[in-house]
Amino acid sequence: MTATDDLRAEHEGILSMLEILRAITTSIRKGVAVPVEQLEGILDFLKVFADKCHHGKEEDILFPALERAGVPREGGPIGVMLHEHTLGRRHIRDMGAALSGSSGLQAFVSPADAYVELLTQHIAKENNVLFPMAERLLGVPALTGMHEEFERLEVERIGLGRHEAFHRLLDDLAARYLAA
Repeated sequence: MTATDDLRAEHEGILSMLEILRAITTSIRKGVAVPVEQLEGILDFLKVFADKCHHGKEEDILFPALERAGVPREGGPIGVMLHEHTLGRRHIRDMGAALSGSSGLQAFVSPADAYVELLTQHIAKENNVLFPMAERLLGVPALTGMHEEFERLEVERIGLGRHEAFHRLLDDLAARYLAA
């Protein structure tokens, strides 16, 4: 497996959570009660899995390798991705503040919707532009070695078994909010 294969696979999990989050914000707008514990679980997934682990792999390993291959950090796709990571963190903070505040769940909806929109577009850019560029510039051997670095980073950042726990959370929430 290559680093870009790993990142694309993680994108699938993140996109599933975004779909769940979209369904939840629709429910909240309709006045349906959503357990705060579930929203906190989603925020944990976004903070730890999507940001700390997934974005960490990109920021600490992939992007520096692309820079060494000649892709500029500023004014190019790396700078755009880093800016969007920062915006995403801001939306996550705003969702967390809404949960801990007294304004109710309606205050959660706006930053959640903004996050879903941002990350959906962000993932499309990475899958369709950045990752093919990385595959072309870095090649399979380098990306295969990078995947091993990704595995180490994941264990260091989130610990053993946490990845699987997040997938169980995804499955549980999908069964509740995405069931036809």
